[in-house]
Amino acid sequence: YFYLKVITLLLSSVDWQKRCVALEMQLLRFRLQAGKIRELLAEKMQELEQRVTEADQRAESAEKQIHVMEEKLKSANIQTSESESSLYRKCQDLTNQVQEKDAVIKRLETQLEKQILVRAQEAKIIEEKAAKIKDWVTFKLREMEQENQQLKMANLKQTEQIMLLQDKLQCEDNSSDELNSKFRSQCLHSSSSSSSSSSAYEMAHGPSSPESSMRITPKSPLLSRSPSTNNPFPNPPQPQSGTSMTLPKVRTPLTPRDSIQLVKKHYSQPQPSLDRLHHLNFNIDIMTPSSTYSTLKKELTHDGVSFVGLAEELERLDPEVLKPPTPPLHRFPSWVRRQYWLFFVSISCSLYKIQSDLECVRCGIISYTSYQAKATQISSVPLPDDDSGSEDDSSSLASLRTSILSPDRKSSVPGSPRAVKRGVSMSSISSESDYAIPPDAYSLDSDYSEPEHKVQRTSSYSCESTGPEMLEKSGYLLKMGSQVKAWKRRWFILRNGEILYYKSPSDVIRKPQGQIELNSSCCIVRGEGAQTFQLITEKKTFYLTADSPNILEEWIRVLQNILKVQASSPVTVETAAKPTVRGWLTKVKHGHSKLVWCSLVGKVFYYYRNQEDKLPLGQLQMREASVQEVDRSCDSDEDYEAGSRGFLSSHCTLVVQPRDQSPTYLLIGTKQEKDTWLYHLTVAAGSSAIFKVGTEYEQLIGKLLDAEGDPDSVLWKSEALSFCKEGLRSPLTTLPSEALQTEALKLFKSCQLFINVLVESPSVDYHTSLAQNALQVCLTHPELQNEMYCQLIKQTNRRMPHNYSLTQCWQLLSLCVALFLPQQHFLWYLRQYLQHNADPRSEVGKYAVYCQRSLERALQNGEREAKPSRMEIVSILLRNPYHHSLPFSIPVHFMNNTYQVVGFDGSTTVEEFLNTLNQRIAMRKPQLTGFALFTDDPSGKDLEHCLQSTAKICDVISKWEQALKELHPGKNEGTRIVRLTYKSRLCFRSQVKGETERERLLLAYQVNDEVQQGHFPVNKELALEVAALMAQVEHGDLERPGASSPTGSPQPKSQLILLQALERFYPKRYKQDCSSEQLRDLSERLATKWSMLRGCSASECVRIYLTVARKWPLFGAKLFSAKPVPPSPVEQSQVWLAVNEDGLCVLDYTMHTLVTYSYQSVITFGGCRDDFMVVTSQQREPGVGKKSVEKLVFAMAKPKILELTLLMASYINHWNPSLPPASQQPLGHWDVDSRHFPSMNYTTKGPTLL
Repeated sequence: YFYLKVITLLLSSVDWQKRCVALEMQLLRFRLQAGKIRELLAEKMQELEQRVTEADQRAESAEKQIHVMEEKLKSANIQTSESESSLYRKCQDLTNQVQEKDAVIKRLETQLEKQILVRAQEAKIIEEKAAKIKDWVTFKLREMEQENQQLKMANLKQTEQIMLLQDKLQCEDNSSDELNSKFRSQCLHSSSSSSSSSSAYEMAHGPSSPESSMRITPKSPLLSRSPSTNNPFPNPPQPQSGTSMTLPKVRTPLTPRDSIQLVKKHYSQPQPSLDRLHHLNFNIDIMTPSSTYSTLKKELTHDGVSFVGLAEELERLDPEVLKPPTPPLHRFPSWVRRQYWLFFVSISCSLYKIQSDLECVRCGIISYTSYQAKATQISSVPLPDDDSGSEDDSSSLASLRTSILSPDRKSSVPGSPRAVKRGVSMSSISSESDYAIPPDAYSLDSDYSEPEHKVQRTSSYSCESTGPEMLEKSGYLLKMGSQVKAWKRRWFILRNGEILYYKSPSDVIRKPQGQIELNSSCCIVRGEGAQTFQLITEKKTFYLTADSPNILEEWIRVLQNILKVQASSPVTVETAAKPTVRGWLTKVKHGHSKLVWCSLVGKVFYYYRNQEDKLPLGQLQMREASVQEVDRSCDSDEDYEAGSRGFLSSHCTLVVQPRDQSPTYLLIGTKQEKDTWLYHLTVAAGSSAIFKVGTEYEQLIGKLLDAEGDPDSVLWKSEALSFCKEGLRSPLTTLPSEALQTEALKLFKSCQLFINVLVESPSVDYHTSLAQNALQVCLTHPELQNEMYCQLIKQTNRRMPHNYSLTQCWQLLSLCVALFLPQQHFLWYLRQYLQHNADPRSEVGKYAVYCQRSLERALQNGEREAKPSRMEIVSILLRNPYHHSLPFSIPVHFMNNTYQVVGFDGSTTVEEFLNTLNQRIAMRKPQLTGFALFTDDPSGKDLEHCLQSTAKICDVISKWEQALKELHPGKNEGTRIVRLTYKSRLCFRSQVKGETERERLLLAYQVNDEVQQGHFPVNKELALEVAALMAQVEHGDLERPGASSPTGSPQPKSQLILLQALERFYPKRYKQDCSSEQLRDLSERLATKWSMLRGCSASECVRIYLTVARKWPLFGAKLFSAKPVPPSPVEQSQVWLAVNEDGLCVLDYTMHTLVTYSYQSVITFGGCRDDFMVVTSQQREPGVGKKSVEKLVFAMAKPKILELTLLMASYINHWNPSLPPASQQPLGHWDVDSRHFPSMNYTTKGPTLL
């Protein structure tokens, strides 16, 4: 009942009508949603139907493809399962590669982030430095502005002074008129024979001045002593201020006209040797010889002011008055010629002094010392000329070839052998025949007395001053000893600008006793009244005495000619520039012909007696010279056969005529040689565009040069300069022989093979061989180098399309640029072409940019000596070198079994390479550490070779590879490379100061290597202690567990480490006969000593190690095993030779010193047959002057002999860096390391001079 009532109440409370309406609304909404769902389902069904249709179509096409593939597989007999497995493997490989690439990308991203942080820090530092630099520049600009103001004020003051002096000089015009009248009267009046002789004497001693005296006396009166005096030079004069000298005399000129020309030449030409005379102060006292002369000199000087207008007055004089009377068919008497000579020399010297006075006044600096130096320079003969090959016909012979006349010249009969020996030409002394000699008969060639074969053309006369004795001479002289002051008779030979002296003429086949290098800084000082003179060089003064005055004059004349050539020639020694063209030619001048070795360097044409000569016979300045080919079609063969040279009319002739000089003829044997010389001489003269010489290619380059390399010029697009598919039919450049022309065409074929064969991994060696062979041909024949560049530029210019052939051609050009450079305007053409193609955005442009960098480096460091190595060629071929400033790299090994990879380019020298290495490993320069770079031997033997600082790393690698290929042909091709080691070579006590930790560590390992090899004296106990120190440095603390095995021995791992330490750090000789039980005992003892070093750092162990090692007096010495060859003062059968900074020590085999020879006592050393020989000079007893000479010979291996000799030479050259190559040199490699180590302060009592 209760439930029914509740239901009734609930039913009565619900509004069923509203409920029904709500349900109807919901039903309507559901229907609408259902409709939308039906529409969507219909659309989806349509899409699905379409997809099904497309899927059916694709399935049908797939089935068709499957059928096709099945047919193909069946035809190829390939199983389906095998293809699926191979595809699965490829898929796996690609997946692994993708994963590796992802890892590399992540690693590179982290590195990039680090680099960005580093760059940001560097940018901040650079900004700070830029601010500091800006402040410094601002400060300097202020200082310079202040200095500029001061200079302006000083300039105003100097201008005022000059104006005052010009007013003074204008007031003195009347004196010039008086001078002219004196000049005429002096020309028309003659003096007595006595006055003429005295005038000649004064003329020979130079010009005079009012305030000085004519006599020139040596500073030391002992110069006039006889050779029998024990010591005529107790105080050897040094080339410093206050030194006086007797000047040589000038030969009387032929005619007064020659004297006038000489005066003009001396007055107009500069004096190139003034800067070398500043350290000399000559005291020249000149006395007035006559009243007329003194009157003239007084009028030249007034109140200390010199007249500057005198030269102009002389030029304005009437030519008929100025010129002496025209000579008839007879010559002037000798006294008239002397009178003219005296007067004109005095006038010229006065003019020179007036000009120098005015110049000094204008500069505000009036220096009496400068007057003396200039006067001395005028009076000293021969005067240096602007051009050692100057051949001006108007120049007097007296200005070019001088004969030194002794005071007793009057006693010599003209034409006698004595006159001829003194070098006086027959034409100048034959005063008995008063008939004039035609001017063409004199050879005015200024080759400084070159020994030419005279072919008489225009006259039967010849000039004897050009005889073969003028640049070479030999004979006996007395030489003052350097240690024992006594005269020693020696045989002297002067040749090629140097003097060698021997005991006798029969000893010339042996090593000379001494050598004297002659250069422009040398000078000659004569004694007064004796046959003695001094030869003063930069390092030493030599006192020499001749047997007679005539011999003395001959020697002085020849020496002066040598010094004159060297003073006026810019290349008296070997020139560093590479000659453009060279070869044997016959030079003809004034009818005199000679076969000479010719070389064109830049714009100067040099000619030598022999190909090996360092001193040229003469030179011709080619700038603006005239070069032409002579037409000899009208000549007859008899004219050329008369010269005994075999000249024929088929020979070609070139004529070279520099400006203001007479022509020189060059006889050339073949047409090819003629074309080559004609082209290069014309280019050097700057007239190639006018005469159109050379090939079409060379002419176009000349036109480009005239257009200044305009990049828009149509010449760049000309067919001759651009690529063509046809091969070369003739060389692009002028070559001197048919053989070279044929070789040029072969070179083109080799380049074509290199360019047109695609570089792949299997063909790298093929391309390497092609490049090496082609470039070796260019190194062997330098004439082909220009041809090589022209061929490569032609092959790359406007070549289409841009494929692998173009890239490989640029790669070959990249190899060439680092190896050698073209000459003359070919170098300019190469630079313009590279600039024209340089573009970092293209592959070809990147190679052009690299070639530009390589070109500048080659110009800076010079060309290479060897062909490129395989490593260099492969690096260029496999990657573009543009992306790397140092495209090559190689590891350098150290004595502690570590290495450092160092980069370099094609021109990097060993010195630059070591600078980079030292910066990376925190070491000082080799000059301060004594470290050097060594290479191993290609033969595999235990040999090392020290590298010179000037050698190039690429040359070293190339030569090593070539030696390896010759020793092991066909083996180790590309697998073995050179091993570079950096270690100490020279050890000095002064190196300890400033030593870095890295240097000490490497030095400790090197000493340990000596200890381990048995080259360091240690007993067994000390050997264990130093081995423990090195083990602590190498491995750190010894790890020994607390629990041991029953036998008490360490664990196997610790035992292995101990055995390795014994193997590396313990001497071999102490363990070679040890049993296993003894080795175990050694290990235990080493472990005990090692454990005591627990906690000790590596640097502390190294410091202790070196402190102990340096207690040996011969620390740092290099030991060589040797056997004394009897008879020998050393009794032992086996000894050690130790070389250190103090000298050479002989040790017994227990390393106790037997005898020590300081470098000062060593006379000579080096290889003697198959042995090593050293000759020493020892003082027998203290206080006794006599010394005993001792010769020691030791049997050694040849490589060790060379190493020992070079090491001794390096130590000697270290203490004597400027020592000239003298007779003590053992080998040609004496100065191999003379520049490695500059001189340091040396406070010990060891030797300091060889």
